[in-house]
Amino acid sequence: MPSEAGHRLYVKGRHLSYKRSRHTTKPAISLIQIEGVDNTEAANFYLGKRIAYIYKAHKEVRGSKHRVIWGKVTRPHGNSGVVRARFANPLPSKSFGASVRVMLYPSSI
Repeated sequence: MPSEAGHRLYVKGRHLSYKRSRHTTKPAISLIQIEGVDNTEAANFYLGKRIAYIYKAHKEVRGSKHRVIWGKVTRPHGNSGVVRARFANPLPSKSFGASVRVMLYPSSI
């Protein structure tokens, strides 16, 4: 019987915040902490990968109450493995701390 490990097409991540300076925030760019990534070299693997923020809405559309905002990992942020991501629509601020899915495609290996 095959094990269930290794079948998931995504890695869990967490939406930390927007890119910001001392006085201004830039909601177009989100900071994502990817599970198990703790340095820049490991974060470089995820460059160009797609990110899905999945949330539940009240109204059903096309048979589902789930909605998705898609984004893409653009570059590392600092030395601790956090990455910057740009989403099609900026993520809402209520998603701070929420989980996102970092897809393992498109793949470069």
